[in-house]
Amino acid sequence: MKLIVGLGNPGEKYAATRHNVGFHWISRLAEELNVQFKSESKFHGLCTVATQANEQIWLLKPQTYMNASGMAVAAIARFYKITPEQMLVIHDELDLPPGAAKLKFSGGAGGHNGLKDIIAHLATQDFWRLRIGIGHPGNKHAVVDYVLHPPKQDEASLIDEAIQRSLTIWPLIISGDYTAAMHKLHTKPRAL
Repeated sequence: MKLIVGLGNPGEKYAATRHNVGFHWISRLAEELNVQFKSESKFHGLCTVATQANEQIWLLKPQTYMNASGMAVAAIARFYKITPEQMLVIHDELDLPPGAAKLKFSGGAGGHNGLKDIIAHLATQDFWRLRIGIGHPGNKHAVVDYVLHPPKQDEASLIDEAIQRSLTIWPLIISGDYTAAMHKLHTKPRAL
């Protein structure tokens, strides 16, 4: 894994919205790795680099707005010769309930405009995704308004738990043990 991308929209107005869970996740990872983001205009985003197991890993928060995320992802990938298979994109997922998180490789955009743009810019769907559940408003016409608003307090707690839980699989992801990472993330803890 060479590039970790957290999706979201820039600016204070969007900071707490459901659509920005990718930004929240990658900000927490940067804290854990003790690195700071800085603006990189050539990559259309906020970037930082961390060294893990003698490898450089780039962290990116595109600042292009969600619908143009692919421009930032493609720019940094081209510059550092990073293949799509070496990327992990963290994003909000309408088809998972708050509190759920799933790791998967490849697949369609599922109506997510950020993913759609990344797929278009990379000309492939073959990259890793970490999907953080935000739930669905129940009506497809309400989706835009729903993702651009903060979650209710109980949902926010569940989303936060999913972010925390998915961060615990980071060592497995970075070591390339995706099967173990998926097993750990997707297995529900047993009740005592």
